[in-house]
Amino acid sequence: MKTKQCVAIAAIILAAMTGCSSQKEVKNTSGLDLTNMDTTAVAGQDFFQYVCGGWNKKHPLTAEYSRFGSFDLLAENNQKQIRELIEGLASQKAEAGSAAQKIGDLYNLAMDSVTLNKQGYEPIKAQLDKISALKDKSEIIPMVAELRMQGIGTYFNSYVYADPKNSSLNLFQMGQGGINLGEKEYYLDNDSITSNIREQYKNYITKLFMLAGFSNEEATQKMNDVMEIETAIAKVSRSATELRDPEANYHKMSYADLKKNISGIDWDAYLKGLGVANIDELNVEQVEPIQEVGRLINTLPLSKHISYLQYNLIDAAASCLSDDFVNARFDFYGKVLSGRQANQPRWKRAVNSVNSLLGELVGQMYVEKYFSAAAKERMVNLVKNLQSALGERINAQEWMSDSTKVRAQEKLATFHVKVGYPDKWKDYSDLKVEKDSYWANVCRAAEWSTKDNYSRLGKPVDKDEWLMTPQTVNAYYNPSTNEICFPAAILQYPFFDMDADDAFNYGAIGVVIGHEMTHGFDDQGRQFDKDGNLKDWWAEGDAERFNERAKVMVDFFNKIEVLPGLYANGELTLGENLADHGGLNVAYLAYKNATKDAPLEDKDGFTADQRFFIAYATLWAGNIRDEQIRVYTKSDPHSLGRWRVNGALPHIQAWYDAFNITEKDPLYVAPENRVNIW
Repeated sequence: MKTKQCVAIAAIILAAMTGCSSQKEVKNTSGLDLTNMDTTAVAGQDFFQYVCGGWNKKHPLTAEYSRFGSFDLLAENNQKQIRELIEGLASQKAEAGSAAQKIGDLYNLAMDSVTLNKQGYEPIKAQLDKISALKDKSEIIPMVAELRMQGIGTYFNSYVYADPKNSSLNLFQMGQGGINLGEKEYYLDNDSITSNIREQYKNYITKLFMLAGFSNEEATQKMNDVMEIETAIAKVSRSATELRDPEANYHKMSYADLKKNISGIDWDAYLKGLGVANIDELNVEQVEPIQEVGRLINTLPLSKHISYLQYNLIDAAASCLSDDFVNARFDFYGKVLSGRQANQPRWKRAVNSVNSLLGELVGQMYVEKYFSAAAKERMVNLVKNLQSALGERINAQEWMSDSTKVRAQEKLATFHVKVGYPDKWKDYSDLKVEKDSYWANVCRAAEWSTKDNYSRLGKPVDKDEWLMTPQTVNAYYNPSTNEICFPAAILQYPFFDMDADDAFNYGAIGVVIGHEMTHGFDDQGRQFDKDGNLKDWWAEGDAERFNERAKVMVDFFNKIEVLPGLYANGELTLGENLADHGGLNVAYLAYKNATKDAPLEDKDGFTADQRFFIAYATLWAGNIRDEQIRVYTKSDPHSLGRWRVNGALPHIQAWYDAFNITEKDPLYVAPENRVNIW
């Protein structure tokens, strides 16, 4: 579904990969699997290869993956166990309206390829016809709202979440959207690779229309209509880097000012279609792209908007229709954009769908069967130790004023820590799963979720709500609630191992914890105070000193050539790079504090300090296709796995000491050129 809730959370990885898995059996307390390493490589020359070379050799890319790393392996193992849980429900008759009925029936609908192929585009025909029947431009916005309620994004996004400058209250907010390639550069750049992607995208649009019953001539015309609208929106949209500035993407205004500032859009009709009433004020994150939508609605003929709305519907539904639609969508988004060679098997796609639409229902099953209370207890203690260590690091910073340190400590002390799973689960009782069509149920689930979101308007923010399911292999920091969250699924090997010693666990999950904590003080997070409000709480001059030090990180990553002629984006990845840097420093200090009275012995031929850094680097093991490298470099705020190792560790003095790295080694960075913030 192409709906978006623009919550500014910072996660350890980009994709939220779902699943649940049992703990890996480890034969000793070092936590290391030496077969993952390539000890023929030189640590100071390519630490990523040194630690991960064996893992990468054991896990070559298969046809269905454009990237496969430690996260993906864990998610795949988890996925298999979730499949067992879901298929257990899907194979038996359940009481109507029960969680088992909803999960089992939705999975069976997604798996029923015979029915899906027989139906073709029939499940979306009524919606297509309704769009075709539009007779006047005044009907465009009501249709946009109707599609939005069904989870289908079009010209712009809207959602309800915490007011960035009044974080205790939910506010109606809008932001740019409307470009299905995601990043504006795909529409505007003219290098050969991007131009080819754009041409392949045109072919994809045309094919979708033809699969939906339009002639080749009609499909070609509609494709041109879509490209005209998406390109116009792309020209005034903000880049992924520009979207990282929270102050520049906050424009709170009255409803009357919205009508005055963004004319050409029937806002009363839009809100009525969403079931939203009595809005006094709202936040328009990006004004110019939505102004452009108003201009397009008033200047382009109705027929072009009909084409655009129809395409958004077909594209959103394609993965839920017949194999022809599924294959067409994969051929573009999977093969052309990311370099994958084969789609995932149907059962994986079905599990992902159930996880996406009924996430906390599946999460309850996961917690009941797989989550260890002992793991949660140890994790809570690790978090406390990391908080203490970050407090020490804050006090030690010479560039920060004493008054700012006091407020930073207050923010650190008020972190809302979430581990494992939510105390209160979402209530899905109003959501019906019926046996009419897979797509119809996807729309009902999206409408349920959208109504749930809009129902919060004007109400206090629920700071106990989770923004990830327990079975998600990830972690996040949310500045609006000043919270750090560690879902149960990440508390597994290689991130966390109940049998391993502190050198391993602080190097792995400890750095993840420190990473999320540091997000509260990175280039974005530092702009929010302890209550989650976008507010300048730094003493005069401190922000300038912070930015000066952060620029060292930006410049360092801008010089990394990820492919011939393609360089990393230091501005886009700054927050995540700073979080890796802080996470390493904080976790290393916490590990030293935890072991100071009982230093750890050497194990498997490595000192405890060496094992700390090996554990960290192992998290980023993985292979990736060139096509996916290009996608991530354009859009992902996280650096590539190789550079989260080879780009992060050269700024950590303890790593130099542990592996005897000297100025003769290629990864060596002179002390005066290293990042030094947290």
